[in-house]
Amino acid sequence: MVARVTRVDLTPEAAQLLRRLRAEHGELMFHQSGGCCDGSSPMCYPAGEFLTGDSDVLLEEMPLDDTSVPVWMSKPQFAYWRHTHLTIDVVPGRGAGFSLEAPEGVRFLLRSRLLTQEELIALGDLGSDTPDLRTPAGG
Repeated sequence: MVARVTRVDLTPEAAQLLRRLRAEHGELMFHQSGGCCDGSSPMCYPAGEFLTGDSDVLLEEMPLDDTSVPVWMSKPQFAYWRHTHLTIDVVPGRGAGFSLEAPEGVRFLLRSRLLTQEELIALGDLGSDTPDLRTPAGG
């Protein structure tokens, strides 16, 4: 059985915090913009509170128990990050002002790594602008 390839995952700590936030606020969503300050971190909102549109890309519907948490990113940001796998983690510190975790004394944080050639193929994202990761640069 082949594992499902994802663009976004959660650490167990982030999943635990999302469960608490969902119990308090209902269904949730994330949005990652390319802005500075608060927009530099993944922002967690009650589902539908942040309006998405043609300028956003749905990266993943992350499963969380009996529901899912959509993760959105602005198209310009996705142009830079499309070759990366993102893991949403939670760390101590002051959260972003509009994100639901702010009062908790923690903040969501993105950890990233390059997607493998196989993951890019599975995601259907091996376009002409995607380097062949199996071939060393210049070779």
